[in-house]
Amino acid sequence: MAELCRTDSSLTALDEEMLWEMMEDHRCRIVRSICPSRLTPYLRQAKVLDQLDEEEVLHSPRFTNTAMRVGHLLDLLKTRGKNGAIAFLESLKFHNPDVYTLVTGLQPSVDFTNFSGLMETSKLTECLAGAIGSLQEELSQEKGQKEALLRQCQQLQEYLGQAEARAEALRQLEADHGRMKREVSAHFHEVLKLKDEMLSLSLHYSNALQEKDLAATRCRGLQEELYLMKQELQREKMSSSCEREFRERSLKMTNDLEPGDEELSRLKEENERLRSLTFSLAEKDILEQNLDEALESRQELVNRIHSLREQAMAAERQRKQYWEEKEQTLLQFQKTKVDCEIYKEKMNVLQSQVVELQKERDQAYSARDGSQLEMSQNLAEKDALRRKVFELTDQVCELRQQVQRLQAQAESLPGPKQEPGAREPCPKRKQQLVRMFALCPWDDSDGSSSEQCPGEAEASPQDPGPGHGAGLPGGRAAGADKRYWREPHGHLHSSGHPGLRGRRDGVVPRHPDYDGGLRGNRALVQGCPGGHDPGSGRQTSPEGYKKLVQDLKAKVATSGDSFYIRVNLALERRAEGELQVHCNDILHVTDTLFQGGSCWHAHRVGPYSTKGTEQGTIPNYAQAQQLLIALIQDMAHRSTMARKQPSGGAQKLVRIVSMDRTKASPLWSSFDGGQSDPSQVEDPSTVCFWAESYFTLVPYTLVHSHRPSRPRPVLFVPRVVGKILMEKLCLLQGYKKCPAAYLSQEEYDASSQRGDIIQEREASGGRYCVTCSTVESLMGKNTHALLDIQLDSVRVLHKMEIFPIIIHISINEKVAKKFKKALQRLGTTEDQLLEAARQEEGELDKVPCLYSSLAPDSWSDLHALLGCVRLAIADEQKKVVWTE
Repeated sequence: MAELCRTDSSLTALDEEMLWEMMEDHRCRIVRSICPSRLTPYLRQAKVLDQLDEEEVLHSPRFTNTAMRVGHLLDLLKTRGKNGAIAFLESLKFHNPDVYTLVTGLQPSVDFTNFSGLMETSKLTECLAGAIGSLQEELSQEKGQKEALLRQCQQLQEYLGQAEARAEALRQLEADHGRMKREVSAHFHEVLKLKDEMLSLSLHYSNALQEKDLAATRCRGLQEELYLMKQELQREKMSSSCEREFRERSLKMTNDLEPGDEELSRLKEENERLRSLTFSLAEKDILEQNLDEALESRQELVNRIHSLREQAMAAERQRKQYWEEKEQTLLQFQKTKVDCEIYKEKMNVLQSQVVELQKERDQAYSARDGSQLEMSQNLAEKDALRRKVFELTDQVCELRQQVQRLQAQAESLPGPKQEPGAREPCPKRKQQLVRMFALCPWDDSDGSSSEQCPGEAEASPQDPGPGHGAGLPGGRAAGADKRYWREPHGHLHSSGHPGLRGRRDGVVPRHPDYDGGLRGNRALVQGCPGGHDPGSGRQTSPEGYKKLVQDLKAKVATSGDSFYIRVNLALERRAEGELQVHCNDILHVTDTLFQGGSCWHAHRVGPYSTKGTEQGTIPNYAQAQQLLIALIQDMAHRSTMARKQPSGGAQKLVRIVSMDRTKASPLWSSFDGGQSDPSQVEDPSTVCFWAESYFTLVPYTLVHSHRPSRPRPVLFVPRVVGKILMEKLCLLQGYKKCPAAYLSQEEYDASSQRGDIIQEREASGGRYCVTCSTVESLMGKNTHALLDIQLDSVRVLHKMEIFPIIIHISINEKVAKKFKKALQRLGTTEDQLLEAARQEEGELDKVPCLYSSLAPDSWSDLHALLGCVRLAIADEQKKVVWTE
């Protein structure tokens, strides 16, 4: 410690010039090694720099680099004298100890009790603590960056391992593919070689046959020549025998003649003999010459015959060889024929099994149709019983009303009389099956409210309060602003209330002072049954309310309805003024009280806007439901014929929609007891009755309109055909397949919490998921995302405000044959395609939106289908999207 004090005191003992001379000697090293931002806090604490000096050193635009800033700092400290030099050296002791040692030649010491005295100890401690804190913060930041880099490195290593595994598998597949290609090439060359050998053998055989024919022709020529030579030889023999006989006769005649004559004859004979001898010698030479020539030609012919015989024997050997090959070929043919017969038998067995399976399928279809028919009959019976119960309930209510009137008259006899015009409240009971409540649910909390049970002759002219509506009058009250109608089956309707919506301008004309009195009838408050707003951008309008009230008083309008529905059955036009409707048509209902409520007035909505085109009347909800049940019964009777029709050949007649009893549709929930206030306490037996009285078949479905601006995703039905089309569409601009991303368990949990997953499938160590963010990114690039997902994922997309285009390609047996080659690449058969199409077409009825169908006769090949699909996608992009 004494040595340390000595060294520190030695610096303070030096004069100012000596100190600055030491620093000027090492100015270059100081300028290159020091960061001024680390030294200025200590120098400010030592009071050799002020705030302006620090700002000038660190942030002056004149100094473009660190060296210039450190040089200016030294110049400023030099003006501060000896204190500036000592403070600068002490700051180097903390932040740059190597430079301190280089300048002073002393070892840096960190003794907080021994400083130069330029600053107080507490301020020095704060400065050192701040410096240490900044260093620790930098260290923690570096550690965090190091850990993040390590995690990223581990993830990259895992990805690299997976990629290497996939690459190894691909290399193995590529090697197998190359080996199989080489084997196929070798077999192909062997087949070509065998074909060439067979061709050469056939050529040799044909040449041998030609040579054999030539040899036979030459042999026949030689035989003819030999025959001619034999004939000539025979003629020569005959001539020689004739001459011999002539000489013998002439000799005999001479013996019989006289001696003179004998001498004469002898002379003559000798003369003749000489003559004959001379002639015969010349002829003999000629004959001998001819004979030699004949012998030579004969020898040549014999040699030629021998060679021809040898060639004939060789040809015979070749014929035997070819015969043996023919026998082997025939044997192989017989074996192949036997194998073919065996395969035919197997195919027959398979076909018989298929026929049996088809019979079982038809039996299952018939059983299903029978059960559907029985269900429809049960529903019809249930509806009839329900109507009876409603009638009995009305009778019970009337009897209770009469009893209460009698009790009230009995109680009023001894006491004062009631005020005229006052009405007695109806006892609390379960509501009737109505289309919608006129005002609000029954509430007996306000005893002053005026209530009536159904069946009274007149209604009170008072305005309804929040507790009004326990009983609705059956007729119209004289001079009242409210009107009521009763439809068959006990359906009640009302108009003239401040909560109605104008049906022409599409604005909610709500009274400005009226708030919550219509809780029981959200349908009228929102302008449609069930309280759902099918349109977009509609707001409340007091002016519209006043205009609607005036129209109602002037009988210009009879209802404030304005909502859109999707029709689930085909309705024929049976009378003038009725609207012919097809299944899946979109209608704009503008009046549910048309002609006294017996029918609805609606407009057909075009595909490209929400404006109505053709207008007319349609059956109300109850009548449409009865027509739907009757149509299902008729279809059940004709189910066998309907199954034989090809897919997509006939117009769709019905869309069977069944609703969950706990999640009732806004349209038909107003026909049951679901409109009652849940806060009211009711009889448990009555609640149990109404809990089982929901309708399950929905003829009309409430829909909402959307107009997406970005390109909508595309979904194909059936999915097998969609895979084929997506491979073609990905090659075109504006289309891209939406990939399924691999998510680890942590990423999957995070995406599930955000609700980002559309569809998933299990994988080793994680899951492959189609996420909403991927679809959104493709839509943001002005690209149609091609989705390979199931139809039940459409509702998930709708919740995310994504409305996909559904393209349905109708499939039958003739169409399935057009996909034969493409199905072979996917490893799928035509029967599997037909079965998948049959199943997915049944799921289309559950989709909560419209879809586009392509008929089988609208395209001829895959290229034409691709063009039809592109046109359908472009057309669907222009249309208004209607969702349930």
